[in-house]
Amino acid sequence: MRKAKPKKRILLPDPKFNDPLVTRFINNMMLNGKKSVAYRIFYDALDIVEQKGKNLEGSALDIWKKALENITPQVEVKSRRVGGATFQVPTEIRPDRKVSISMKNLILFAGKRGGQSMSDKLAAEILAAYNEEGGAFKKKEDTHRMAEANKAFAHFRF
Repeated sequence: MRKAKPKKRILLPDPKFNDPLVTRFINNMMLNGKKSVAYRIFYDALDIVEQKGKNLEGSALDIWKKALENITPQVEVKSRRVGGATFQVPTEIRPDRKVSISMKNLILFAGKRGGQSMSDKLAAEILAAYNEEGGAFKKKEDTHRMAEANKAFAHFRF
């Protein structure tokens, strides 16, 4: 590489839960620099999760963290060209990329859901991911299935 690696920016924890992971999620959810809107959507979604998930153990933040954990993929497939043929090679994912992928999938599939507001849709997707169902969980399962099917090409990775 010609240039030095860029320094990792340290994220400040969010004001309500004092958790940098929440800030990272809100930064992923934010559109057009409207951070206050993203904060409101996330906090409203957690309030809805708190109401709907009364019979679940733990706080809304714990439910959200467990949901993220449930949709975090361990492996992914990358295309490698070897001698004119393209192979889908399964590779392990770096820890920070795992978190990033799971957050982006949760936000993406929440946006695709039917519902009134983004907070309603996000709350529904969080609860679905917590219960190991929904679009984001299905995406993780499909990714794992693809990696399993292409396990024979694992020796191409380097």
